[in-house]
Amino acid sequence: MFQGFKKFIMLGNIVDLGIAVVIGVSFGAVVTALVADFITPLIAALFGQNDFSSLTFTINQSVFRYGHFINSIISFFAVSASIYFIVVVPKQKLAERRKTGQEVPSDSPTPSDEVVLLKEIRDVLVRNANK
Repeated sequence: MFQGFKKFIMLGNIVDLGIAVVIGVSFGAVVTALVADFITPLIAALFGQNDFSSLTFTINQSVFRYGHFINSIISFFAVSASIYFIVVVPKQKLAERRKTGQEVPSDSPTPSDEVVLLKEIRDVLVRNANK
């Protein structure tokens, strides 16, 4: 019973899903901080009010809290824009580079002449050993 569970947990998709959830939660915290610490004060500077949740109107003693809806819309657009500019745009640029044949800059420097020579010697030795 436990072996089957262990196999299930170790499947690549489950591990990938777990990683995605952790990254998603972390990204959510970043976006929340962006909205709370940057966008909300910007809105307060522009409109003189940083929280619209107190905005309401009443019809026949029914209170409509449209300010809460406005806050949700602002939060949605902030999250959408953050995801677009932090994830989608870089991914598109990378795909564009690959499509046009440009190399993606790597952190590793080009190998020295000595390293290239050693690799050639290794390849010759491997070929000779396989004969």
